[in-house]
Amino acid sequence: MRVAVIDYDKCNPDKCGHFLCARVCPVNRMGGEAIIIDEENYKPIIQEASCTGCGICVHKCPFNAITIVNLPEELDEDCVHRYGVNAFVLYRLPVVKKGTVVGILGPNGTGKTTAVRILSGEIIPNLCGFNDSWDNVIKAFRGNELQNYFEKLKNREIKTVVKPQYVDLIPKAVKGKVRDLLKRADQRGILDKLIKELELENVLDREIQHLSGGELQRVAIAAAMARDASFYFFDEPSSYLDIRQRLKAAKAIRRLAEEEKAVLVVEHDLAVLDYLSDIIHVVYGKPGAYGIFSMPKGTRVGINVFLNGYLPDENVRFRPYEIRFTKKSERKSQVGEVLVEYPDLVKDYGEFKLEVEGGELYKGEVVGIVGPNGIGKTTFVKMLAGVEEPTQGKVEWELEVSYKPQYIKADYEGTVFELLSKIDAAKLMSNFYKTELLNPLGIPDLYDRKVEELSGGELQRVAITACLLRDADLYLIDEPSAYLDVEQRLAVSRAIRHLMEKNEKTALVVEHDVLMIDYISDRLMVFEGEPGKHGRALKPMGMREGMNRFLANIGVTFRRDPETGRPRANKEGSVKDREQKEIGEYYYVET
Repeated sequence: MRVAVIDYDKCNPDKCGHFLCARVCPVNRMGGEAIIIDEENYKPIIQEASCTGCGICVHKCPFNAITIVNLPEELDEDCVHRYGVNAFVLYRLPVVKKGTVVGILGPNGTGKTTAVRILSGEIIPNLCGFNDSWDNVIKAFRGNELQNYFEKLKNREIKTVVKPQYVDLIPKAVKGKVRDLLKRADQRGILDKLIKELELENVLDREIQHLSGGELQRVAIAAAMARDASFYFFDEPSSYLDIRQRLKAAKAIRRLAEEEKAVLVVEHDLAVLDYLSDIIHVVYGKPGAYGIFSMPKGTRVGINVFLNGYLPDENVRFRPYEIRFTKKSERKSQVGEVLVEYPDLVKDYGEFKLEVEGGELYKGEVVGIVGPNGIGKTTFVKMLAGVEEPTQGKVEWELEVSYKPQYIKADYEGTVFELLSKIDAAKLMSNFYKTELLNPLGIPDLYDRKVEELSGGELQRVAITACLLRDADLYLIDEPSAYLDVEQRLAVSRAIRHLMEKNEKTALVVEHDVLMIDYISDRLMVFEGEPGKHGRALKPMGMREGMNRFLANIGVTFRRDPETGRPRANKEGSVKDREQKEIGEYYYVET
């Protein structure tokens, strides 16, 4: 079975010499019609039945607008929805079970949102044909776990609630105070409990538009949980939250399943997904072209399968390499030449005060920065970047610094290629940077896009790339994981590590994703104190000491998965949790 997809936003017949794809197609050259021209809409159409899958048009298209893939014939029966001719196609759907949290794990652009729109009743799946009837859908899913669900959806016996992905857009749609918003949403009479559990007491009388990203996220989760429904969907509930807040939110969401609700969660923080889910669906495919939901798997097995890049029961390799985490408590000591020593620093805003212990940074290392929200991590990075002046102490050094801020603005009017070329055109052509940075982050696919038109995840990848392309001694990168899927997060982590090691540069990375921090860091800086009032930054320390200190402060323990080495959060009060707390080992323990 062959699937051909054309990204018409990229396709530009006027600039390729008038439909180059049709002119180079061997079938067309022999008098056939594998690629025909829709003159009315001025676009090419690939007829999948006639296409031989040679790939010539894919490679010749100067805009990378064409994707052609060969898929197993048996998938044809699992086709759920297609947006049109040569458009994105989705195969299979996740299960929906009462009393169960179903996790979805996979790249952005592979159909997770489409699946949610179908399961919430927003769109009727067309079964990749011309279907527009729930009766046909029910018939197609006969014998499947979803048959009964779709029958109830058709009869309007199911009410759904969706917590959106981009919570920073909420202020554009909702006005007023937090208290009023939550009161309107409280159909279950559990508002007081949610306010306490998600720590919203201090924001109740604030206007929605004045909330930070983390506050908006917690308000959105509370509003979704307060509504009365039978099916709840949470899209990336951990974004903007620190690790303690992530696990608190996960615990609250799990309670919905204990109340016999059906819960579906898309989450890119693997530690949170592991803690939250009962079963996992891995979604694989080519972003923007097609997506396939795997059969449901146990949480540990599902996440490990994803990291392995191979589905053994379906005999599908969807990634050419495995992802592994170091199982050692500390990386090999590579303390080399000192890049810089920074002094004790103080930043006093009046209502908030940050005190920083002086320390030293080494060439070729990555230092992770961890701590709760509102503790001064971004303030510290801004002082090193020269964006903020310390109240006491001075950052005096002759270093070139490259800074990627936490919140990114698309304030450049040109294309991605024009933006990056202004930074360093030679590096864009360099095989080293193509291999280590540009290709892994998918940047060439964005070259012709206007910066102001990029999505949150695309803008994040471009901002990280721009930061790493600059010639600098010290790279300061604030929350690079925001809006990125798991594979993109790990690609960013590998790029940062490799560039620092090979160029003998230094990076400081602020991050809340425990797996990303574990994957990327040589040493850690731990921030302690009382969020919003007082913060204290400790000097960089070894990974074991740093993670134990950080996790002891928030009362969370992790163990190592024996197969992949990834960190797994222990359930609070479990035997493993109690054992590790007793011996003071909060992190580097294998199971």
